[in-house]
Amino acid sequence: MPEYTALAVLSVVGTVIAEVFWLRTGIFRRAQYWIAMAIVYCFHVLVDGWLTKLSAPIVIYDEGQITGVRVPWDIPVEDYLFGFSMITLTLMLWVRLGVQGDRGDRGDRRDHRDRRTTQEAP
Repeated sequence: MPEYTALAVLSVVGTVIAEVFWLRTGIFRRAQYWIAMAIVYCFHVLVDGWLTKLSAPIVIYDEGQITGVRVPWDIPVEDYLFGFSMITLTLMLWVRLGVQGDRGDRGDRRDHRDRRTTQEAP
């Protein structure tokens, strides 16, 4: 298996393992996640397709390091795998850190805002 392909597959496996055994956000069961991924991949196809088009590539891959499968518009399939990992891991960390960050500090921010508004009123 070419190196870039192997790393792309490992990134997906690592991301799924991080969710199942460590982060446990439940993100794969949320419709919002899948909708967000669909939106992201629409833009991914547009941008990556422009960057990797074989007629005038901006990004050139070593053909010996990828499978050579390109869909659509000459996008290497490995880019979808890395994109999945990057976006999913970011969202999982955001959810995980957001849940922990909201516990004690949400009320403090509201109280501070309410006091400031009250003091500024004539």
